[in-house]
Amino acid sequence: MRRPRRKRRAPPRTVGATPGTLRIHPDAPRPVVRVMVYGPEGFAEQGVDDLESLAPLLGQWPVTWVNVDGLGDAKTLTRIGEIFQMHPLALEDAVNVPQRAKVEQYGENIFIVTRMVSLEEQLETEQLSLFLGRNVVVTFQEHAGDCLEPVRERIRKGTGRLRGAGADYLVYALLDTVIDAYFPVLEQCGEHLETLEEEVIAHPDSSMIARIHRAKRDLLVLRRAIWPQREAVNSLLRERMDLIAETTHVYLRDCYDHVIQVIDVVETYRELASGLLDAYQSSVANRMNEVMKVLTIIATIFIPLGFLAGIWGMNFDPEASPFNMPELGWRYGYPVGLALMATVALCLLLFFWRRGWLGSSGAPSAAGPDTADPHEAGDPPDGSRPEGRP
Repeated sequence: MRRPRRKRRAPPRTVGATPGTLRIHPDAPRPVVRVMVYGPEGFAEQGVDDLESLAPLLGQWPVTWVNVDGLGDAKTLTRIGEIFQMHPLALEDAVNVPQRAKVEQYGENIFIVTRMVSLEEQLETEQLSLFLGRNVVVTFQEHAGDCLEPVRERIRKGTGRLRGAGADYLVYALLDTVIDAYFPVLEQCGEHLETLEEEVIAHPDSSMIARIHRAKRDLLVLRRAIWPQREAVNSLLRERMDLIAETTHVYLRDCYDHVIQVIDVVETYRELASGLLDAYQSSVANRMNEVMKVLTIIATIFIPLGFLAGIWGMNFDPEASPFNMPELGWRYGYPVGLALMATVALCLLLFFWRRGWLGSSGAPSAAGPDTADPHEAGDPPDGSRPEGRP
């Protein structure tokens, strides 16, 4: 289980620095190197304390996978680059995070950058850099802990075609696992948006604005992470590279389809999140209209009552003239005046009720909630919800 960690800012760039310079962040953990070698007949897995022991492994197994967790030591990273003949510019991009997802070819090696996502207490993204060489895959991660454990388990148990395939298929399996890890994150985002939607309509308050903006910011982070991966996977399909076999292209097309599905869901949820802010403002406005309607009705009822009370409150002397408010001297003048006021108030209430002004303005439409547009409920265009791998 990956623990939430504070986001580290990339170290400042040095103007005019030599190309291939490794900028090591002071808070970056020291590299931990593990190697997994496998073939149709078996596999081996071990930690690496001495980097010089990596070179003899290259010719012993059909595929060698070297994973580096942590980018906190320039000497270790430089030595790994020398052993596997990595281009200095590619090694610089692997160390100087974050980089945009991309695919670049340096001589015989292929350099791939992708971004892993996780959502526990908060949304996090992490750069994963892959070097594909002849029967060799080297991966660099910012921290320990990733979503690649299913690939390791498939190698250990010998399930699927990983053991019998080459290093290019391993690269596909890693990319496909990284992209599939977006679906459970999007599932949690969708459930969060549904909860927000219900609360916005039922109980809107000032705290909703911050929660909506946080959801929009998380979706923006997802969008920035997944959109470049579309072009990266497409370049693996479009450009013919010697290290990628034709049989692997079929699987890469499936990986490309998964990227498109993730993008569609992210865009749908971003539209829903933007609509939630409008829904919040509409709910607040409707509640304010309800309050103003009640106050207006109360004020309207008391206007004629105040008019009557004002008339009888004038300081006229009935004894000076028979026309100076003779009802003030009438025995039943007070109860009749109260009855007149009550009658006026009841007549106004009856008038307001007949016009429909006393009912709730938030009644559902004729279509009803069951016939609402599914797109407005935050579901993807095909009507399905992403639940793990499609």
